Amino acid sequence: MKVQKEEIAISVKDISKVFNPSNGQRTLKQLITGAFKSDTNRDLGKKQTLHDISFNIMKGEFFGIVGRNGSGKSTLLKMIAGVYTPTTGAIKVDGKLVPFIELGVGFNPELSGRDNIFLNGALLGFSRKDTEEMYDEIVSFAELEEHMDKKLKNYSSGMQVRLAFSIAIRAKADILLIDEVLAVGDAAFQTKCFEYFSSLKKSEKTVIFVSHDRNALERFCERGVLINDGKMIEIGPIGDVLRSYNEIVLGEISGEDVKEPLTVQNKAVEIKNIRTIKGTKKARTFSHDDTITFAFDAFFKETVVDPILGITVWDSDNVKPVLSTNTLIAGKKLGTVKAGSLLSFTVSTSQALNNSEYFYEVAVANSSATVMFAQSKRHSLQVTGSNNPYSTMTFEKPIEIEVKL
Repeated sequence: MKVQKEEIAISVKDISKVFNPSNGQRTLKQLITGAFKSDTNRDLGKKQTLHDISFNIMKGEFFGIVGRNGSGKSTLLKMIAGVYTPTTGAIKVDGKLVPFIELGVGFNPELSGRDNIFLNGALLGFSRKDTEEMYDEIVSFAELEEHMDKKLKNYSSGMQVRLAFSIAIRAKADILLIDEVLAVGDAAFQTKCFEYFSSLKKSEKTVIFVSHDRNALERFCERGVLINDGKMIEIGPIGDVLRSYNEIVLGEISGEDVKEPLTVQNKAVEIKNIRTIKGTKKARTFSHDDTITFAFDAFFKETVVDPILGITVWDSDNVKPVLSTNTLIAGKKLGTVKAGSLLSFTVSTSQALNNSEYFYEVAVANSSATVMFAQSKRHSLQVTGSNNPYSTMTFEKPIEIEVKL
């Protein structure tokens, strides 16, 4: 029977959360694994992370929670899951809830991946027969067929989360809480996650989705809530919420000082005047239709043969590179660059980056890229105005690279 989305699945009313070092706040994982230490929260000090949050989520709704790192999103999700208790206010949940926020709770690093499937399955309420019937599907989804007899402590963190996620999606639930599972795995695994989310949407499960991925939020969520500095800024259609989020990010970026040149030095090379350019002026905010130019100057204090100059652009989570190029990739050999030379490096791209916040860093290396002469910290920019919410990048025009002496 089709859900009419008139019944409330989750009611959040006037909740606030204060972390007090004397309370000894514990996560579910810490309670089960015994990893909690008595002084865990003393370093945090008393801190209010959420202030008077109220909203309802309807049955059958795919609902997004949006905000920057440290805004209180995960704390809110853990309170809905029952991991944390609100300091004030109340949360009511109508239905069986499965949280995908403490994935791998109960995993034993000394056991094999195979044994951990049965262990985690038991914690989720599966009988051994149930887990045996699901075993092949779990392993296939996690893409770990060749690793099941290895001890879990030899798995990467991404492999562990993939395995835990693959087990957790077998649980029978009315409501699912999903926190950044797309941050792990390669493109193929993320495609599987998207297909799973699509199946949830078609079956009209109630899903709360916390993510930095604007494309995924727009693709799956109808409504959402924006949390900033622990306060609810907006609730409504996901497009409106994301636009408000962009305004917050744009305001923070626009308020940063970009007039002074950024400099990175070492013995051989000094990187100067790191900047992004729109037209002829420095800028940090761009429309999708703008040509974005990344630029820096490299002053050579020593003679270097065939140096490599390049740039890498990272995603909004500052985790995955979305664009990377350099003089070696472009086939531009620079020859012998004498001490005292100043090279001006630019990379221009038009209509490539879709709506998001991005981070970039620049670097100068030797001819084999084995020695890094100088590498900057990451700097940010913001892109808006794209009509393509389903990918990070589009390539309607070629990337152009130039180096001048």
